[in-house]
Amino acid sequence: MNYASKSVARHLVRGVIGFGLIVGSIAMVPVAGPVTLVAAPLGLVALRGCPTCWAVGLAQTISRGRLERTCVDGVCTLTKADPGKKAGDAPIAGITVPGDSPVTISPAGDSERAKV
Repeated sequence: MNYASKSVARHLVRGVIGFGLIVGSIAMVPVAGPVTLVAAPLGLVALRGCPTCWAVGLAQTISRGRLERTCVDGVCTLTKADPGKKAGDAPIAGITVPGDSPVTISPAGDSERAKV
C-alpha cells in the first residue's frame, strides 16, 4: 500500500490533526462524557487508518523518489533512483542503500549486494 502524502509538511499536518483528535477525544471523556469518543474515528480517518499506517506513510513520503524498485521474474532489485527521472508511484520506505550497487531481494526475503 502507498500511504505517502504529496509533501512532508502535509503529512505532518495530517498527523497533528489525527493524533490530536484521538488524544483529545480520550482526554475529554472525564469532562464531557463518552460522547467525545465520537471524534476518535475522525482521527483515524486523518491518519488514513491507524498510527502505524501514518508512520509508514511518513517514511514513504520522506523516501519518495530516492529509491527505485524493479522486479523481473520474481526477483526485485532496489537501486538509487535516477535524479533526472521522475519519481515512481510506489516509493519504498525505510530502506537505505549505501553506495551505487543495487540490492537484490529474493521472494524468500533474503537480500544480498549485487556483485559488480
